[in-house]
Amino acid sequence: MSSVAKSARQSAAVLLSLSALLAASAIGATSASAAPANADDAQAPAGWERVDTELMNELLVEDGAAPLSASSATVEELPWAIESMNTGLFVAAELNYAQPNTGLLRARSDWFNGGWEQYAINFDEVSETITITNKANGLNVATERNFTGASNGLLRARSEGVGSWERYVLYYHEVNDTFAFQSVVNGLFVATERNYTGQLQNALRARSDWINGSWEQFYLW
Repeated sequence: MSSVAKSARQSAAVLLSLSALLAASAIGATSASAAPANADDAQAPAGWERVDTELMNELLVEDGAAPLSASSATVEELPWAIESMNTGLFVAAELNYAQPNTGLLRARSDWFNGGWEQYAINFDEVSETITITNKANGLNVATERNFTGASNGLLRARSEGVGSWERYVLYYHEVNDTFAFQSVVNGLFVATERNYTGQLQNALRARSDWINGSWEQFYLW
């Protein structure tokens, strides 16, 4: 696909996916676990804005969708995909990996071909955080805070419940039309580990203090 066609499709798809998924999820929003101070109080880097309820509603209204507070009984849930800006690859949940890496999120697919690369998103209006659910296994993405070494902070689709490990703060950059994810449990931003090798190559890991560049930026489809 040409870069022009790709850009056009992406621009059309981003808010469409967000409109359906986030508006549909507002009715079922649940109370969140308390976020640590470093997640709540962090200043957004230049050009970045935390997606709070007000901004989310602005994005929805700009796309012609109902705001979160409106009834969304007729909204159709659409699959949602994440593309790493750094690699140009889509994020898949590695469901065939053995433990402890089962469900590892990794930017490795040329396209979102099925449930492994598709996610549902829920926006919680109380905490103004999101949860991410893999469509293939129905499990929520968690930040593996207790993993050690180079695996500390890896993202895995492995949880049935929702707590601080499964919650993320969403940031948006209007000029770049990109998004960033900050893990609530450790206050760090998710990066694509492009320099990792083997099974962990391009793994998603909450490990950056800041949105430093393309490693921490993602397109939403």
